[in-house]
Amino acid sequence: MKLFRMLGRSIRDAFKSVIRNFSLSLASISCITITLIIVAIAIIASFNVQNFTKEIEKDLTIVLFMENDSTREDIETMEETLRRKDNIAEITFQSKENVKNEMMEEYDVFNSVMKDWDSEDNPLRDTFKIKVKDVEKIGKTAKDLRNEKNVALVQYGEGMVEKLVNAFRSVEKVAYGVVIALVVVTVFLIINTIKLTIFSRKREIGIMRLVGASNFSIKIPFIIEGMILGLFGSIVPIILTTYGYLAFYQHFDGYLFTKLIELISPEPFIYYASIIIVIIGIIVGMIGSASAVRKYLKV
Repeated sequence: MKLFRMLGRSIRDAFKSVIRNFSLSLASISCITITLIIVAIAIIASFNVQNFTKEIEKDLTIVLFMENDSTREDIETMEETLRRKDNIAEITFQSKENVKNEMMEEYDVFNSVMKDWDSEDNPLRDTFKIKVKDVEKIGKTAKDLRNEKNVALVQYGEGMVEKLVNAFRSVEKVAYGVVIALVVVTVFLIINTIKLTIFSRKREIGIMRLVGASNFSIKIPFIIEGMILGLFGSIVPIILTTYGYLAFYQHFDGYLFTKLIELISPEPFIYYASIIIVIIGIIVGMIGSASAVRKYLKV
């Protein structure tokens, strides 16, 4: 009960302190707001890069061409073999007749050439379109498939795919690094801003120590005050994130420049982003206050 009473009193004192030192509190909130806006932009960018990477990876496909003289039994055997492979997620079979029909439907020039082909004249091959679970192992999977019986050719964009995957991984790492760096900078700025607030109250801290208050009981109101400042500082970034991203998404119809770059759907993404921003604001506010007040609690 004593702990709850102390906590309740600390929360009340923290709110009073924010109001009493309004100008310094406003400076801390402004600092948090500005840095969290930048963090929010970095979060939106990093999540969209990650989404774009996943969408591209989902479209990466291995195309396996069967030998021309492959029988129905050979095709069924190959399908069973493919299903047993560890890294294969999805298999789509297309007979050479289906391939011919698709090509005829898409292009008139093919239609005029292929319309008279019968099953014996058709030089196209039966194919399997294969999607893998782990794109980083797509080269190894393709190499394994080339050694299978009745396989004429295996293609997946060798060389280009590996470069593409590596580029995506590098962009993801850079995006996450930017978010982490911005959070660290935010903590540093908040610590220095809150130090001004606490410096103006060092006499108050000294009096509390003289009357026998423990370091814990002195520190708690300041930590809670940092939480409050972080919470208030996250309000504007949340509003800008929510409505700004909605407007951005609608303006570009869900795509950035091209339909290859699909943006994350606003819901529930904006809610997750808002929660992350609030958590960052509260945590850095607590860390900033705790670090700033520690100096005046040293014996």
